[in-house]
Amino acid sequence: MKKKIFLSSLFGLLLVSCNLNFVTSQSSSSEDSSSSSSFTSSESLNTSSNSTNPNSNSNSGKASSSSSKSSSSSSKSSSTSISSSVSSYQGTGDYDSLSIHFLELGNGYAGDSIYIKAGDTDILIDAGSREGSAPTISTYINQYCTDGKLEYVIATHAHQDHIAGFVGTNSIKGIFDLYKTGIIIDYAYKNTTSAISRNYEAKRDAEIEEGTIHYTAKECMEKSNGANSTYTLAKGITLNILDQDFYYKKSSDENNHSVCCLISQGDNHFLLTGDLEKEGEESLVRRNPNLPHVRVFKGGHHGSKTSSNEILLSKITPEVVCVCCCAGTNEYTSNRENQFPTQNFINRVAKYTDRIYVTSQAKNWTVKTNSDGELYPDTGGKGTKYEDTGSMNGNIVVTSNEQGFSVHGSNNDTKLKDTEWFNTILTANGKSTQMRYWPEME
Repeated sequence: MKKKIFLSSLFGLLLVSCNLNFVTSQSSSSEDSSSSSSFTSSESLNTSSNSTNPNSNSNSGKASSSSSKSSSSSSKSSSTSISSSVSSYQGTGDYDSLSIHFLELGNGYAGDSIYIKAGDTDILIDAGSREGSAPTISTYINQYCTDGKLEYVIATHAHQDHIAGFVGTNSIKGIFDLYKTGIIIDYAYKNTTSAISRNYEAKRDAEIEEGTIHYTAKECMEKSNGANSTYTLAKGITLNILDQDFYYKKSSDENNHSVCCLISQGDNHFLLTGDLEKEGEESLVRRNPNLPHVRVFKGGHHGSKTSSNEILLSKITPEVVCVCCCAGTNEYTSNRENQFPTQNFINRVAKYTDRIYVTSQAKNWTVKTNSDGELYPDTGGKGTKYEDTGSMNGNIVVTSNEQGFSVHGSNNDTKLKDTEWFNTILTANGKSTQMRYWPEME
């Protein structure tokens, strides 16, 4: 009998050893050796599969909600983006699985919507860019979120391109109509009196009436009214609300009220700062002196010239920068240098990494000359038509585990500097200029 027990135990140990060897044998190669972390970044962990619901056994990130709304009945997307970018990794004894998704929003407007799957916890940070973006967002989320509940929702600030999708329209249900919500964290201050911000707050308050928990970023930092600055999303995965000055006072720039957060899984850190501008970034660094090196940074303010400044970049030394925008649209300006992602942004980030990825791009433009005599791609106004926009990298998916992380786009994995858009030569009236250029490194 003792011999049989011994042999049975030995067989079990061999099985465990084989499973561990399978997990740890996943390949990862580093393009940036500057990190002192024991993890290594990789273009691909070679772990993709057709799985659309990477659940784990952990329930530690679940938040309570008495909301009785039914889950969205949106149909599953036929896009191949999920199957080409979802990791089959399910987690180990130390960590649950983690994926971060920077979403295309189906139009030519700049806007943020970042979906995060941590174990079996669903998180949505922002829901831009317009009210009509909600079906695009929900169709994507539904391929991962099967219970109709978002445990955490963060609305970074009160601008339309970050909150409109929460609201929807009279004919299109918004995110708050489509999902139960557990905890909502949003801005402490705002300057705008826009209808969309009022509508967002009305929808948010309706969620609270149905049992959703609501905190402002200020309450999170002060740990008041039951709030905390750190939340456990799943085994080994945390959400940290990071402190900055404009949780406590108003800024003349609405963007500076952005809720900033750090997602951490061991030594893998991912920083999201909304549209925080230079003054806000300075306070973020000052109030968080131990900001870590980050694997991925969401480029501030869609790659504008006013965000992602050296004071922050030199602290976090990002390996990858993901930009949520429609590259080259003249939504805000016909000045080519100020169209997202800007040359100033590229110049600053290039010092740290060439791994810049962008969700969407304008297409079908004509070249014109603005009032300053500069060439620019004219996208025909606001660029809201689907046919006027296209994918650059597409939906950008970051998959993380203890072996490192991978970054994949549903359209391609091409770095910004190697894209056709970046290298396009604009020619008109005998003048020529390149859309963007890569700065020479010293």
